Order: sequence, then C-alpha cells, then structure tokens
Amino acid sequence: MSDPSSKSETHGIEISSPFQVLNPPLVDQIDQALKRVGAFGEVRLVVVKGRLRFIQVMQSQVVDGGGAKSV
Repeated sequence: MSDPSSKSETHGIEISSPFQVLNPPLVDQIDQALKRVGAFGEVRLVVVKGRLRFIQVMQSQVVDGGGAKSV
C-alpha cells in the first residue's frame, strides 16, 4: 500500500450541467483561499455586475483571557 501523503491529491467531480460562472482557474483560486484561511475565518466571493471580481480571505484570532493567540 502506498503512502497517500506522498502524492498530491486530485478530486474528480461530476456535474449535471456546465458551470455558468466558475472555471477551473477560479475553482483553484477559491481552493487556495480556503487553505489560507486557517482554522477560523471566512472566504467571501464578491460579485460585481454578475461577475466574480474578488476573493476576500478574513482570518480570525482567538482571544483568550490571557491574551490573543493567532490561529
């Protein structure tokens, strides 16, 4: 059995109809944003005039009685 961590993961998906807005490069950018967000935060897709214009990544920090620690 091979070690799954030694290979890059790829996921195949089937969709019933073609995407209207997303294309493979945009899906990759969204995936990268989700990886960057960390344990807590938000990824927002900003649409202007019907087109995806921005991907915003907001990271949150846990505030704990003794001080803040980055997550």
